Amino acid sequence: MGVFVFLPLVLPLSAWPVARLAATRLHPRTATRLLTAVAVVMAVCSTLCLALLMVVGTAQLPGNPLPDGWSDPQVRAAVPHDEVAGRAAIPALAAVAAACARTLGRHRRVTRRARRALAGVPGSTVAVLPDSEPYAYALPGDRGRIVVSTALLAALAPAERRALFAHERAHLAARHHRHLLAAHLAARANPFLRPLRTAVVYTAERWADEEAARAVGDRRTVARAIGKAALLAPGTPAPTLAALAAPGPVPRRVAALLAPAPAARTWPSAFTAAGLAVWGAAAGALASAMSSANSAVTLVLILRAATPL
Repeated sequence: MGVFVFLPLVLPLSAWPVARLAATRLHPRTATRLLTAVAVVMAVCSTLCLALLMVVGTAQLPGNPLPDGWSDPQVRAAVPHDEVAGRAAIPALAAVAAACARTLGRHRRVTRRARRALAGVPGSTVAVLPDSEPYAYALPGDRGRIVVSTALLAALAPAERRALFAHERAHLAARHHRHLLAAHLAARANPFLRPLRTAVVYTAERWADEEAARAVGDRRTVARAIGKAALLAPGTPAPTLAALAAPGPVPRRVAALLAPAPAARTWPSAFTAAGLAVWGAAAGALASAMSSANSAVTLVLILRAATPL
């Protein structure tokens, strides 16, 4: 395997250019799907890399339950600096597992509490809560519900309310919470993927902005609704839930809505800056996957050869 076993840990750096360019040069729908897929692939590959290193590291420790043949010099020679890398991978993988578990636990805890709180609220798709705190967000589920407070509705004009509901319906229809959750888990698995998480949060909101503008028929109305909600609403109960006033570069969203609608092309030309960034990110994700697969297959073959029958 050699140094190639370490490549999945650092190859997410190759996706940084696309995190910015995809958010500004691609259609938000395409950008959200692309960035989420790249982040998930690279996160899985880097986690697999840590697992491979942990196998080599734990095989050397006294009293481990692994076969004795896995600690042979021939096995350890497959990983450079096996003692340091193997033992360092143990706490690193534990930290990744704990961070991902916390993110999943918070997402499930918040959504479960919200569903219980709304159990007796009338309305199948929209729950209007009498609350002096302005907020609105999309609560995922089998049917999904839009949760909005009377304070925020009172602060918006009728046309802006239609924009708000169209925005939240777009979040539910496209299941943006899945993209957000996947991007957050990927960033927990590898800190180098945090720029992609930030980009996915922005592009998911831009995707809903464009759907709301198409439904309402007035881009300026949606821009005003976003600006008012951002000034009033504190955000969402969890970062994996989507909302009109989600934290992020609200001025960029407003500026994009005041500009013409983005082209619906699904894949940019390779002769543009966005195209080069997209192909670079795709190449980095492919190289990470191939490196992880090569390391996994090679290590499995080595371990099988070292294990007595």
